[in-house]
Amino acid sequence: MESEYTLQVIDLDALIVGAGFGGVYQLKNLLDLGYNVKLVESGKDFGGVWYWNRYPGARVDIPIPHYEFSDAKLWKHWTWKQRFPGSAELRAYFQFVADTWDIRDHCVFESYVNSAVWNAETSKWIVKIPGGVTYRATFFLPNTGFAAKRYIPDWKGIASFKGIWIHPSFWPAEGIDLKDKRIAVIGTGSSGVQLTQELAPLASEFVLFQRTPNLALPMKQQEFDKGTQTVPKERYPDLFAGRKSSFGGIDYSFATQKTFDHNPEERRAVYETLWAHGDFHFWLAAYGDMLFSDEANTEAYDFWRDKVCARLDSPRLRDKFAPTVKPHAFGCKRVSLENGFYELFNRSNVQLVDMNETPVVEIIPNGIRTSEKEWDFDIVVCATGFDAVTGGMLDMNIVGRGGIKLRDFWSDGVKTNLGMCVPQFPNMFFTYGPQAPTALCNGPSCAELQGDWIVDALEHIRKNNYKSIDASEEASKAWAEGVAAIANMSLLPTTRSWYMGDNIPGKRRECLIYLGGVPNYYKILEECAASNYEGFVLA
Repeated sequence: MESEYTLQVIDLDALIVGAGFGGVYQLKNLLDLGYNVKLVESGKDFGGVWYWNRYPGARVDIPIPHYEFSDAKLWKHWTWKQRFPGSAELRAYFQFVADTWDIRDHCVFESYVNSAVWNAETSKWIVKIPGGVTYRATFFLPNTGFAAKRYIPDWKGIASFKGIWIHPSFWPAEGIDLKDKRIAVIGTGSSGVQLTQELAPLASEFVLFQRTPNLALPMKQQEFDKGTQTVPKERYPDLFAGRKSSFGGIDYSFATQKTFDHNPEERRAVYETLWAHGDFHFWLAAYGDMLFSDEANTEAYDFWRDKVCARLDSPRLRDKFAPTVKPHAFGCKRVSLENGFYELFNRSNVQLVDMNETPVVEIIPNGIRTSEKEWDFDIVVCATGFDAVTGGMLDMNIVGRGGIKLRDFWSDGVKTNLGMCVPQFPNMFFTYGPQAPTALCNGPSCAELQGDWIVDALEHIRKNNYKSIDASEEASKAWAEGVAAIANMSLLPTTRSWYMGDNIPGKRRECLIYLGGVPNYYKILEECAASNYEGFVLA
């Protein structure tokens, strides 16, 4: 598909990057409005993160029908098989979306942005793609998401390993023979938990290398038969409309009560109800002060700890997975969902290595050497995550007004307005990026909420014959200060996490997520548009 554009300069109204929820939604809406628009995607097909995440156990942690588009043309004719669909079903859903919306002919796959440079004379973005392709676009719309750039620690000896060494997002479509193999998983984020649940039962020996325990919650997966779904489809319009009033863009929010408004018996009853529901209720439908008061947070952690300890046979495992004193503020690292994860470690062939006690020294031809011993493995899965939130954007070599590089512009701290645009980078809007609700917002909700605002802004520019829109320095400074102020009222900065940029050596430590919740964010966006885009310079 790419060859037909080789050595061409192609003029566009808009160039979209990324074929996940955000990019696909923008493509459909801009096409409906008659824009000349293309979407480029490094993968071979639609799906975004779900195109790449093919590892065993990969699945979404937001239940359907929240994790899908709100277009009735889609949900009236699509039925899910599980409450939490796996990556294969999500890829099938994206195929259905692409066919229903008829967007395939406007996509260029197996392509990525080498550079994107703003040309002030023409008020266009000059975007170079491998193979000699150049796009000249009025609007540049990255939708790279928060997990576009993999991170693998620079351990000595990785190239010497004779077995299979793989990051989960590079899992081959044809799969890997796992039966009776000696397998290691390094990392206890969501991928590490999901991989453990699938690989440990297959392995002759399985070892999980943990630095920080994952304070995971029970998923409570459901299988659907004969078209049944969690929510009757006649309720879908109200459910989708309600996304804007929920903290996380789903259908529930933090309670108005505070933890110690209830006595111990009442409090335990609340915790038990949230726990029994499964998914993120114990996290995002909990008491309103849980993420702000250390005492309240500890109360929630202690309940969580006791639930988990009851599932583990060994005192050592209880101490490593659910220590008496909480290892960090509950809910201030990305919470994962699990199905039988903890019980697996009661098996004789499943072991846990604490990398704080016995760090990885080097990778050797036959496995991993820690400070304590050598471990032999056939397969090592390096589930060490991503340069989250900013990594994908910075990888595109974006250059704004006056030759300023985005990497340099953000070197002393991320600067955006509304978490969607950057001063000195006109006509560039992004979704699911830094200083927006992003990782604390349901992906499809964010894609539609931000996508609608961006499309409306583009229409405002087109109808009023402007050439450019640029975030003001003053508005961006105020937005960054507001994001930091909300974060500093919470327990988030007390915890090392990728929310704060802590997982990448040398990365600046700052809160990358807007913690004000979807309702406040949506209100701010509406007010900005209603005030003729106050905080932006239109020219």
